Amino acid sequence: MKNSEFSRHRRLRTSQTMRRFVRETDLTVDDLVYPLFIVEGENIKNEVSSMPGVFQISLDYLDDEIDELVSLGIPSLLLFGVPKEKDEVGSGAYDPNGIVQQAIRHIKNKTDQLLIIADTCLCEYTSHGHCGVIEHQDVDNDKSLPLHVKTAVTQAEAGADIIAPSNMMDGFVSEIRKGLDEAGFENIPIMSYAVKYASAFYGPFRDAADSTPQFGDRKTYQMDPANRLEALREAASDIEEGADFLIVKPALSYMDIIRDVKNQHPVPVVAYNVSGEYSMVKAASLNGWVDEKAIVLEKFIAMKRAGADIIITYFAKDVAKWLQDN
Repeated sequence: MKNSEFSRHRRLRTSQTMRRFVRETDLTVDDLVYPLFIVEGENIKNEVSSMPGVFQISLDYLDDEIDELVSLGIPSLLLFGVPKEKDEVGSGAYDPNGIVQQAIRHIKNKTDQLLIIADTCLCEYTSHGHCGVIEHQDVDNDKSLPLHVKTAVTQAEAGADIIAPSNMMDGFVSEIRKGLDEAGFENIPIMSYAVKYASAFYGPFRDAADSTPQFGDRKTYQMDPANRLEALREAASDIEEGADFLIVKPALSYMDIIRDVKNQHPVPVVAYNVSGEYSMVKAASLNGWVDEKAIVLEKFIAMKRAGADIIITYFAKDVAKWLQDN
């Protein structure tokens, strides 16, 4: 005798076709941004030891990367520069002929099928590894802002489609928006690292970008992982100052923040699936402990379900291939 006193939710799970038919959240290749590390020099393709499958490449290897990204349908890449020389004020970041500016021009000359997002920060370029000008062993917020503006303008002049400031200085969106507008780049959007936590998940990235702080840490300008309401204040400030996208970084430990930000702001929300999140899965997969494809696709669906519209990830190529196979 059939019991009619309870709901039969399993009716909508009876086959793969049925499950696809009622699926609430989708992941597509259009959601992906691939981070790329460009180094000065020639004939350089160095695998990052803590990030299997991720490389620092010189400009002469860039064409192969571009061709692969276009063939996979990945719509966007995020550029980081690794210069040969560094100084106290990170002048390589805003050099019109800096490594990122050269890479932007190279990509633009080759294809119009990729959106170029330029990471706008100083940490890869400063001798001390911090994201601004140092005064009394701390980053001076207001002295750092003009340098971030100069960096953004030179990146836009080189052809960047989106400026992504990651420095977490107070007022950085406002000042960069003003600087871009005054330079004639009113139509270049800002993808703000609005909610960037002082996270333990960034270690492998610092290997890739050679940006480990030479003293102290970044806790005076990046956010305390314990704070939720502060994230909402940060995001609201950036929207008021002119941000067009809001990044939450990292992603996996901050799904609640992604949802909070999405609920409050009708702009594209970006989840940054950071280096530590990548390396943990890669290491476990290489040891045969987990099913890499299944775990990655599951966690990306979770990010989309939490409210992310876009995912920055070192897994972008893998995911694009898996989606093609499916």
